[in-house]
Amino acid sequence: MNNTRIILCIAVMALVTYLPRVLPLAIFKKKITNRYLRSFLVYVPYAVLAAMTFPEVFYSTGNLFSALCGTAVALALAYFGRGLLTVALGGAAAVFLAEQLLKFF
Repeated sequence: MNNTRIILCIAVMALVTYLPRVLPLAIFKKKITNRYLRSFLVYVPYAVLAAMTFPEVFYSTGNLFSALCGTAVALALAYFGRGLLTVALGGAAAVFLAEQLLKFF
């Protein structure tokens, strides 16, 4: 009974994962020429990634204040054109410093 249920769950998850990937290929046989739709589709992966990760930034630390400090530093570094490694390390350093400062208060 338990093994059948696990296999059924795996099959359903495989189907749910596979269908969204294969349906666009099966439905749209020719190249999409509409420039508005193409420009929209270019930004979909970035928007989905941001929607999944950005809210988690505020819950990744034990305190909202330190998360906001890290986010502010990372956004400022990114705005001024720094690289990904610099932005990540700067944000992590800001969170660390904010957490250290919160220990004193």
